[in-house]
Parts: sequence; C-alpha cells; structure tokens
Amino acid sequence: MVSREGMESITERLSWLENLYFPQALQSDVKLPSHRKPILLDLLSRDVALFLERYGSQLTFNELQEFDALKDDYEINWHLKHLRSVMSPTSEELKLRSVTVKNRRRAYLNKLIHDGHYFSEDAMREREPYLHHEYVGKYQDPIGRSMARPGERWSETLMRRSEEAFFIAKIRGEQQRLGVDERDWIGNDRNQGEEEEEEEEEEEEEEDEEEEAKKADGAAHSAEMGLDNPDATNGAHSTTVQHSEGATLSAVDNPDATNGAHSTTAQHGEGATLSAVEMQDQMDQFTNIMQQKFLLGEDNEYLDYSKIDNDETLDDHWQREASHDAEEKYFAED
Repeated sequence: MVSREGMESITERLSWLENLYFPQALQSDVKLPSHRKPILLDLLSRDVALFLERYGSQLTFNELQEFDALKDDYEINWHLKHLRSVMSPTSEELKLRSVTVKNRRRAYLNKLIHDGHYFSEDAMREREPYLHHEYVGKYQDPIGRSMARPGERWSETLMRRSEEAFFIAKIRGEQQRLGVDERDWIGNDRNQGEEEEEEEEEEEEEEDEEEEAKKADGAAHSAEMGLDNPDATNGAHSTTVQHSEGATLSAVDNPDATNGAHSTTAQHGEGATLSAVEMQDQMDQFTNIMQQKFLLGEDNEYLDYSKIDNDETLDDHWQREASHDAEEKYFAED
C-alpha cells in the first residue's frame, strides 16, 4: 500500500492544480481545493490503477516511487512503466514516440481534410494571407472579394470588406518587410491602372483641343480662299466628301482593321491571368504547403498539438491505413 503520509502529500498538491479532471457528476463539488482533496484521497484509497490513469501525468518522479510497493499488480505496474517512459524515455522510446506522433498528426490531417473547413481556401488565407497572395491571390480578381454576395446582408458585406482591408494590410506589411519592389505591392496595380487611365484621358483631351484648333484654322483659311476663288471651295468640298466616303467604305470592307486593336488588347488582358488548370495547380501547391506546415507543428497558434499528439484514438486510424497499404502491396506483388 501507499503510505498514508504519501497519499496525503500527493492529494494535497493535486488539489491545488487548476483544470484537473473530475467526472461530470462531481463538477459542482470541486470548486475549492478543500473540496477536491477528499475526492482524490477517496479514489487513491479505492482504486490505485484508476488514480494513476487519471492523474499519473501530473505526478513527479519522486511521487511515482510511492507506488513501487504495488508493482506486483500488473495494471499498476503497466501505468508506472508508461509514466516513467514519458518522464525519462530511452533513445528507442524517443524514436517510437516520434513515429507515433507523426502518424497521429497524419491521421488528424486526414480528419481535417475530410471536415473541409480547415484547409478551405478562405481558412488558409486567413492563417497565411501573404503565402496565399503569392501562390493564388495575385492571379485573382481583387474586386470580387469586395462585392456583395447573393443573400448577404449589407452589414455582412461591410464586415467582409473590413476583413479584406486587414488582409491587404498584412500582405503589404510582409512585402515591405521582405523588400519587395513597391511597384509589386498589392493594390498598386490598381492605382497604376487608374493613373494610366487619367493620363490617357488627359492626352485625349489635349488631342481633341489640338484637332479643334486645326479645324478652326482650316475653316478660317478656307473662308478666305473661298472669297478669292469660289470654285476652289466647291472642289475642296467635293474632295472632302469623297475622302469621307472612302474612309467609311474602307471600314466596312475591312472590319478586321478595327477589330484587330480590340483583339490585341483582349489577348494582353488574358495573358495577365492563369488558365483554370494553372490556377488549380497553384492552389494545389499552396494547399500542400499548408498541410506540411500543420504536420511540422507550425499551426500551434490555431491547434493544440499536445492533444493531437497524445490522442490514442488516432492510432486506430493510421493502423487501419497501414494494414490497408500492406494488403495492397501484398496483392500487387502477387
């Protein structure tokens, strides 16, 4: 048996721990340490194996020694060996632990993929906005993310736009940190487009003004010539009409002359985007990187890896997978 002094010391220390597990039926009775200790002491007196199963991970190495007198009990001895291997594992146990953790994370990854949310494009973009931009976002139409969606309330649209502004700020901040050329910053392409449009409008206005000035000068000159030589005016008018009709006929007979400019512009615009197949390839690469980040333990801001790595229920999944792979290999060899 565990000494009475040892039992008192162990249960006293445990009673002061926060978030200590207790069955649902006892939750209302364990608000204070003075309430917890009698319950812990009662369980330790009645069922040592169950006590070790529930609270063994909270015990110190010296406290475990209090249970050595009960090593002849198979169940108690199993718990003691397991707890000590966790506290001070051998090199072989460390290797086994590493393999187990990898398999459990792989099993949990499959659950997350099946669930469909964690590795959705929106969820991944929320976790890694800059990485999403580099692989996918810069090839997408940014206007679509700000537009109202079917069935969406105006307040939801405003909230989404606010979130979008936050993501853009994060992406731009990362671009600045990495020393990306300012011309390549997110949002700058739209600003440059607006500036180019303004410049084109200004040039068109200047050309129109120049054309009007030339027409005014020509009209004045023609008027002067007409006073001196009326026949010259009529000839000029006839020539003008002929040229005008010739220009119209030319456009009708050869429509490709005007369509060519539009075609070139359209091709240039399409060249700036990716095909559906190329976009899917970019998305697959981005998704694969995000899945590898999860397996390497880099998502600790969003997930509790200690729960995943110690979840024995995940062993069933990867063991079934291993068995299935072994069967496929066996039949493939036959």
